[in-house]
This record gives sequence, structure tokens and C-alpha cells, in this order.
Amino acid sequence: MLKGKTVILGVTGSIAAYKAANLASMLKKQHADVQVIMTQNATQFINPITFESLTGNKCLVDTFDRNFQFQVEHVSLAKRADLAIVAPATANVMAKLAHGLADDMLTTTLLACQCPKLIAPAMNTRMYENPVTQDNMDILRKYGFRIIEPAVGHLACGDTGAGKLPPETLLLECILDEIAMEKDMKGLRVLITAGPTMEAIDPVRFISNHSTGKMGYALARVCRRRGAEVTLVSGKTNLEAPYGVTLVPVISAQDMFEAVSSRAKEQDLIIKAAAVADYRPVTVADNKIKKKADDMSIALERTTDILAWLGEHRREGQVLCGFAMETEHMVEHAKEKLAKKHVDMIAANNVKVAGAGFGTDTNVVTLITDHGVEELAKMSKEEVASRIVDALLKLRER
Repeated sequence: MLKGKTVILGVTGSIAAYKAANLASMLKKQHADVQVIMTQNATQFINPITFESLTGNKCLVDTFDRNFQFQVEHVSLAKRADLAIVAPATANVMAKLAHGLADDMLTTTLLACQCPKLIAPAMNTRMYENPVTQDNMDILRKYGFRIIEPAVGHLACGDTGAGKLPPETLLLECILDEIAMEKDMKGLRVLITAGPTMEAIDPVRFISNHSTGKMGYALARVCRRRGAEVTLVSGKTNLEAPYGVTLVPVISAQDMFEAVSSRAKEQDLIIKAAAVADYRPVTVADNKIKKKADDMSIALERTTDILAWLGEHRREGQVLCGFAMETEHMVEHAKEKLAKKHVDMIAANNVKVAGAGFGTDTNVVTLITDHGVEELAKMSKEEVASRIVDALLKLRER
């Protein structure tokens, strides 16, 4: 996802410096060109050879070290960089950056950088909460630095509070959010539904489906990374909320309908990727725990058809997309759904096809609109999400 991108990773003298090695490895797995610059104090916590082994690049420490190629000296490296992140960032380095001091390789390079710059503070809680440190972070924000708020927890010094370096997965997500994709959705508001809904039969049992929410969450991440303001209405899943996305948790189909209908008018694009339970129980003849499930008599009624409601109440200029999971006659059924629900696109898949459907990290999708049918090959759900968004943006331009 970061192929062709150059990321400067600044590592300073914090006990959390060892975590930067994992971040460097994660960036490398995203195919980024990772250039690590360490302060002299950072070398007391982790050896530069570690980063050189992980990135394949020389780790820079000394401004006056001549044992490297000329094109990676600090000004040239700053020109090449697509993003710079300091993780962990000590109070000392933040103070120097806030006031334009450049007395080592890291601060000199960052002062020459015009790319997005991220700061991930890591220090003792009292140091972090000190008004001087807070003022310095405000100055950094003023000059365009983006501060990643530290985590709260037990610190290496024994204290508990704010000051922990955020998880490396979050740091990577912040980097991807900045530079992974073109911001062609900036200014757009997107509403996405994901995951299963659950309809209670009694306090113990419920009707649901096998949806894991992976496709909807992938769509939310892609839209966010492309600059959109994203609201994700989600049933219960085991997934972490995508970075920078507003998550609205729901349980039942009615909960999801209310969450969607109350927000629908303000959205530019709505994607219904949730697998909503089609029926809910209305009466149960006997709910004693000792009674066998197959003896229960349950009356069912249909839940609200959210996609049909959206089609009937859409505002001008709004683009709607629904999903269809079929076992046979997929294209024919999806075309019928497209017309019946008054939406712009149906992303359909056959659950019998290998690599498609619930619980997988891949999907095999066919995009159906009034303008034609496009069959996508098997690919990751994030790749599928990008193709779906591409198609929807084209529809928006028509």
C-alpha cells in the first residue's frame, strides 16, 4: 500500500524506542522505503543495526557521518520524504522542533521537511502533562505537525497515566491515513453499514447471520484514507473500529434503521454492506429454559428494509450502493434488486465461490449498475473496497 513512498522514522531516547523496530518492520511490509534517523540518546536503548537489518537502509545518527551516499544527506532525504514520523518523541526533541533548533541529524532533517510530519510522544505522565510540554505541542500543531495522542496505562517508570507510546498498529494506521491514498473523497460524507444484526427471541437466544463485518470495515478504512468523513453503523463484530471513523454500534435491525435514517439526508454516499436479519420474533409460546428449542413456536415478522427505505427517501445527488449475496442466478437477482430498491449500484457475490462471502479476507464481487456489469477477480477486501469506491465516484460524476 506504501509502494513508492519514502517514510522517515525518527527514533529518540525513550524506553519505548524498541517499539519503533516493529513499526519499521510493518512499514517495510507495506513496501515503503523506510529511512530511520536516531538521536544519539536513542542508541542507548536500541542498536542502529536493528533498524538497518529491518529496512535495508543505513540508519542515520551523526550529522557529520560521511560513511553514506551523498543523496541521503539530510536536505536531500527531506526532499524525497513523503512523510516523517517521530516515534517515540521525547519532550526534549519536541521542544527543539517547536523552537526550530536543529543540532542533530533528526532535527536538522525535520526542519527541512515539507511533507506531512507526525509526532508520537512517549514519556512520564508528569512530563507529558507539564504546561511547557503542552505549549510545545500546541506550537508544533500551529506549524503543521500532527500529534498522535499517547496511550494511557502503566509506564516503565512505574506510574500510571498518559504517556505510553500508542500501539504500532495505530501508528501505522495514522501513516496510511496520511499518504496511502489520493484524497479524492475530501469533503464527502459517507455512511456505511456493516456486520450482522441480532433479533432477540428471549434473553438468551437470537436470530442472526454469519456476517463478520470485514467488507464494511474495509470500505470504511478506504473511504477514510481517501479523505472522506465516514460514519460506520455496525452490528456486533470482533473488529477494531477503523482509525478516524465515527462508529455507531447497534444490535437489532430496528437499531440500524434508526441510526441510518436519522443520518441519511446529510450523506453524499451511502453503502449498505451490513447483513441484516430479515425477520424478528414477535411471540414465543413457551420460554422455559427446560423446554427444547424445537418445541418452541415462534411467530416472525419482517424487519425494516433499510436499502429500500434509502432508495425511496434519497436526496438529489446522493449515491446509494447495496450488497447482494446469492447462491444462484446472482446477476439476474442483483439487477432485480437494483431496480426494486432504486439504488445506483449493487455489489453482488455468490457465497458458493471460493474466497467470497462471510469471514474471509478476500472477496469475489460483481458490480452491477444501469450502465453495465463489471466482474472483479478475487482480491483482498480492501482492494475490493477501492474498486467499489472508484465505481461509485464515477457514478457521482455522471
